[in-house]
Amino acid sequence: MSTVYILFSTKINKFYIGFTTTALEERLQKHNHEYYENKFTAKGIPWEVYLEIKCNSNNQARKIETFTKKMKSKNFILNLKEHGYQFLLEKFSDC
Repeated sequence: MSTVYILFSTKINKFYIGFTTTALEERLQKHNHEYYENKFTAKGIPWEVYLEIKCNSNNQARKIETFTKKMKSKNFILNLKEHGYQFLLEKFSDC
């Protein structure tokens, strides 16, 4: 199963949007244990899962990840959690 995930760091007060085909807990551990030491997420440790979107395919997950990143909006991310993300799954259902 493919998952789009949004992490939040209280340390830097930022969100990180990613995509994985592995277990989210495994990916979170990598972000929190400097597996990606020279990447953006190394600056925000510790990260916590803010939102998890389970997708039907890798293609759907990549499209949702790209769309969410292009929004470049903290409010958009906050609204996804508050009002739901079902519209994203529907918007990219044909992927």
